[in-house]
Amino acid sequence: MLELRHFKLIAAISDTGSLAAASMKLHLTSSALSHQLRDAEERLGVQLFQRRQRRLLLTGAGEKLLLSARKVLNEVAQAEAVCRGHPQDDLLRLSTGCYTVYGWLPPILGQWQSAHPRVELRIVLEATRQPLGALLNGELDLALTTDAPRHARLARTPLFDDELLLVVPEPHVLTRRGYVTAQDLASEHLLTYAAPREQLDVFTRLLWPSGIEPQRVSPVPLTEALVELVRGGIGVTALPDWMLPADLHGLRTLRLTPRGIRRRWSAVTRASRQRPAPLTHFIQLLRERYSLHGESGPRAASRRGARHVNDKPRSRAPSPDEGARTRPARG
Repeated sequence: MLELRHFKLIAAISDTGSLAAASMKLHLTSSALSHQLRDAEERLGVQLFQRRQRRLLLTGAGEKLLLSARKVLNEVAQAEAVCRGHPQDDLLRLSTGCYTVYGWLPPILGQWQSAHPRVELRIVLEATRQPLGALLNGELDLALTTDAPRHARLARTPLFDDELLLVVPEPHVLTRRGYVTAQDLASEHLLTYAAPREQLDVFTRLLWPSGIEPQRVSPVPLTEALVELVRGGIGVTALPDWMLPADLHGLRTLRLTPRGIRRRWSAVTRASRQRPAPLTHFIQLLRERYSLHGESGPRAASRRGARHVNDKPRSRAPSPDEGARTRPARG
């Protein structure tokens, strides 16, 4: 039996004419869609598309299946619309395009939970690699991600901008440069997060556009491990500015390209006329914390918190939520 994902795939390829265009529409890789298409054809025992002049065209069997797919998807969309008309106010499902975001969320989570003690917050870790797709599929209520594309079914609330920097050991030859280009990394040992390369900005926005492949690439599961390996002279890595340790002893940071590689973080939800109150409040807290006084981002929020501590002593010990700053894997 076919699944809903197969019907979405058939409709997307028919609408766009290629796997590459369909992958952008469905927020999945071309490779993943190719596997899904092969799976659907194997289940049915028929060919659904044929390639002609770089376009995928429906076969006779594919055209018949498309008619059924349109009906099924329409029924599902109507069911989703009914459910959105009666949102669940007792559950907020959250995920992000970067595991490291969970390092700066705890202060907000604690404040929000105090205001909504009866609402369950569910962090959906399995949606980390494809948060927008999970949103569109109704599996998430809120995604925190960078450079979210415009989509008729998604609503974006900008939060802050950050910059991706190259981190190198202090005596590295690149420290003589004012900035680093893709060609400069060709002979380097690049340390990255343990994630597909298509999800790493150092590849998609720097190396791949220049056709450059580093001499060696090693995935590392933890941010702290990345930093210490660089400090020990094992290789170089690319990190956003707010993830850099307070102690940069033995490390130097360099801008990537003359203009830098900047990213915009947004809170993304499904587009609707009215958001549930807990979701609206969560986004409000994000904006207040990371977009105040002309400064933005987790690093700026930490500086404001430090000034607050220096100006006025705390009358109580910080809560576990306020103290949590662990940063596991990729960003």
